Amino acid sequence: MTATLPEAPTRPTGPATAWHDVCALTDLEPLWGEAARVAGRQVALYRVDGTTVLAADHRDPRTGACVMARGILGSRGAAVTVASPLHKEVYDLGSGRCLSGDGPELPVHPVLVRDGRVLVALPSAPPVVGELPGGRP
Repeated sequence: MTATLPEAPTRPTGPATAWHDVCALTDLEPLWGEAARVAGRQVALYRVDGTTVLAADHRDPRTGACVMARGILGSRGAAVTVASPLHKEVYDLGSGRCLSGDGPELPVHPVLVRDGRVLVALPSAPPVVGELPGGRP
């Protein structure tokens, strides 16, 4: 897989966003996903090359299961993708867009690697625990 990715976050951060120090870069294996609990939210981290890390919600947007860190990394053109391990929907890790039809988006989060540490920006308010995609309880 070859992709040219910017060093800065790929999505803007707003006033309700906070940066969180998650782990050392060396804690993440290249081309593998890892799950972390960050500020009350389960986040999937993907180290796609030597110093590039991408982050998304660990929760599968279609099923609500926390499995996205176990997804299959790949690419479509220049986009780095992850396929859900459950139903194989493919998501663009830069935008969160579902590339497998009209599926819901996967929330993605800006990441910085600074001084060997991985920092992830998350909304200040965590998602409601127990709420499924589409607002269903």
